[in-house]
Amino acid sequence: MDSFSSSNFLLLVQSLSICFTSWALSKIIRRFVLKSPLDNVPGPIPKSWRNGIFPQLFNVNAWDFHKEIAQIYGSVIKIKSFFGENQLYIFDPMALHHIMVKDREIFEQSEGSLAAAKVIFGPSLLATYGDVHRKQRKMLNPVFSIKNLREMTPTFYNVINKLHDAFAVKVKSGPQEIDVLSWMSRAALELVGQSGLGYSFDSLEEDSVPHPYSISTKKLMPTAFKLFFIRTYLISHLVKIGIPRWIVDLFPSKPVHDLANIVDVLHNTSIEIFESKKKALAEGDEAVSRQIGQGKDILSILMRANMEASNEDILSEEELLATMSSLTFAAMDTTSSALSRILHMLSMNQDVQETLRQEIRTAKKEYGPELDYDTLCSLPYLDAVCRETLRLFAPVPFITKTARKDAMLPLSKPIKGIDGKELRELFVSGNTNIIVGIMAANRNPEIWGSDAYEWKPSRWLEALPENVSAARIPGVYSHLMTFGGGGRACLGFKFSQLEMSQS
Repeated sequence: MDSFSSSNFLLLVQSLSICFTSWALSKIIRRFVLKSPLDNVPGPIPKSWRNGIFPQLFNVNAWDFHKEIAQIYGSVIKIKSFFGENQLYIFDPMALHHIMVKDREIFEQSEGSLAAAKVIFGPSLLATYGDVHRKQRKMLNPVFSIKNLREMTPTFYNVINKLHDAFAVKVKSGPQEIDVLSWMSRAALELVGQSGLGYSFDSLEEDSVPHPYSISTKKLMPTAFKLFFIRTYLISHLVKIGIPRWIVDLFPSKPVHDLANIVDVLHNTSIEIFESKKKALAEGDEAVSRQIGQGKDILSILMRANMEASNEDILSEEELLATMSSLTFAAMDTTSSALSRILHMLSMNQDVQETLRQEIRTAKKEYGPELDYDTLCSLPYLDAVCRETLRLFAPVPFITKTARKDAMLPLSKPIKGIDGKELRELFVSGNTNIIVGIMAANRNPEIWGSDAYEWKPSRWLEALPENVSAARIPGVYSHLMTFGGGGRACLGFKFSQLEMSQS
């Protein structure tokens, strides 16, 4: 390292130390000098002043704790974060409507989550907001049309048939133990690879060598989880400063190095696929048709639309590459989780499994072995199994928001403050971090009834409780928050449903 680089590095370390010290002091001062509007909101008592209840709230075995605080404190909970900072954990329906829809310009993604998404994927939908985010959604919305999904169905069957063949080989000589989560992860990546990118990551054979992209996507969330504090409180400052890669390599943290290597693999693979697709599109329709997906994949459709877009709507190559990485990861990670959970629940509920098997067998006798998009969508019990799994086991259990300025949050049901007074609305000061409890909203007994924590597909085959429609949950899917709501709702939720149904 030359002297110039060394001095820059030392200056950066000093700057970060000053920033962190100032941040910590500001939290301490705000905690003990300034009163917070959230002080009167009930919530669990932290075991640690420095860490708050974050260690209990954010770990791989935290779901029992999430359930516990929801049952004790209800849908509005004060959360103590690092150094006594107040955050809001909320799943009150009216408050969610304001956060996700009515006042979404005020309650944006947290700075930490936006910055982390930008570092990992680039300037994709997950990392942008405001006019840039709206422009990207405008370009991507038509890509996920029903027409395009119908044309992807044969590609899905190419992958699913390979998966079935692999399972048939494994059990040919008798019952075998199968690592379902691993196989579902492989299948989900191949589904989005072929139908999303026109690219194959995995032959789905027993002893095939894993693609580096597959290895990296599986490591991404566990690695990012280890960097929770940095992602939440420091990364937005680091992104603004602009950290060169050589400084990242010098950082004394294995998870940081691991994440940097994962990002390299994701980015380099996206470039490889993008350049191949761009070359095929330049050569004409015949060249595209020879690729996997035959030009009906999401990337081909998106790139064609982008070539025809006006100057103000066109996405840069950097945005296209970021979109590729973020959509691929999101589709693979959430779908593999949902598919694994469905198989798990079916294995424990043989009656449901048999009813579902009979419905699919009957449909195949009438329409053939490969059911088209519309037939799959018309199978009521299959739909019920998928909906109930997505209700009870949302692949993304919560999201984080930040109030960009002071705001008032009305509540659908008043809560009792610590001072004993009734609170019908909450004043939320600017820069307050908010945890939107997606899983908690989907399991709320006040909305779904006393059996809200049960996996019960039959609930979707009859009229839902009146409280469900009356709650007006602002989700885009089946009165649920699983795919979000408002201007940041998941664009690909119908694509995800198709993956689950065909699998």
